[in-house]
Amino acid sequence: MTKNLKKLRIVVADDHELVRRGIRDLLQVQRGWNVVGEAGNGREAVDRVRRLKPDIAILDITMPDMDGLEATRQIREAAVMTQVLILSMHESDQMVRRVLEAGARGYVLKSDMAMHLVKAVKDVAHGKISLTPKVSEIVLEGFLKAAAESKQLAPPRARPTAREREVIRLLAEGKANKEIASALGITARTVETHRARIMMKMGFHSLSDLIHYAIRGKMVPT
Repeated sequence: MTKNLKKLRIVVADDHELVRRGIRDLLQVQRGWNVVGEAGNGREAVDRVRRLKPDIAILDITMPDMDGLEATRQIREAAVMTQVLILSMHESDQMVRRVLEAGARGYVLKSDMAMHLVKAVKDVAHGKISLTPKVSEIVLEGFLKAAAESKQLAPPRARPTAREREVIRLLAEGKANKEIASALGITARTVETHRARIMMKMGFHSLSDLIHYAIRGKMVPT
């Protein structure tokens, strides 16, 4: 769901107080944006989000007690309206895939934080998947490398039907089965059937494969 950018409630989690202060300073100059809670580890982050129900949770990927990946998974289960944006030092397409698989909607390198964090928050609040230019380049390079290293030609990928494209788009937007069922006027069981058929038909091994397919096909805004 698109958030009202004139009034955003944000939780920030990083185990370094100076980093949290820098993030807070970047965000709170935006009129109406309010950092309503902070956390120094993943477990605290989940607790803060459960209690405060913010619009956006900004999480460091590497934190004590619970890392950002597990915190993302728990936040997405506990507060489905809260969108997660990951901060990381890792320049790795595998890490980006794991982050998207966990349910995060954005990935910002800490080295790019000053330049790109505010835009990433805006994108995620608008329902977009936010990958900064450098992260997008890393993902593309990883994809091309994997394709070049493949020694077997894969069979041509089947094309999804119009209904399957709708389901792919909604899954890539982070919608739960019940939300998709409501949007399409079908049952949650039918959504599960579509999802299983799409994974098999398209040769997807994980949700991150589906999300990358949707991004490359411009089925979701980025």
